[in-house]
Amino acid sequence: MTLSKDQIKATKSEFADNLALANLSIKEVANELNTSEKKIERVLNLKQRSLNDGWILRNYLLKKVMELEKVPVPFTALVGDYHEYWFLDGKQIDSGILSKGDY
Repeated sequence: MTLSKDQIKATKSEFADNLALANLSIKEVANELNTSEKKIERVLNLKQRSLNDGWILRNYLLKKVMELEKVPVPFTALVGDYHEYWFLDGKQIDSGILSKGDY
């Protein structure tokens, strides 16, 4: 899936806004998702190779924001049922486990 420049800008902003709403640091997210801070930063900046990782982080942040009884910032490009997208692995996304390595 290729995002336009506007979608990239919006998605990065939506990730940042939800991270702030969840009141979490990159280090805390990395620890909870059993990965490195470098990888979380790559996902937040849409530099990660695995498209599934973006959806995993999206779902994680939305859940954390809602656990605080706040309203998450909706994602405008990462929308719909990811199980329906042929280029995504719905089972991996459901597992909440990011791909191995930092890239």
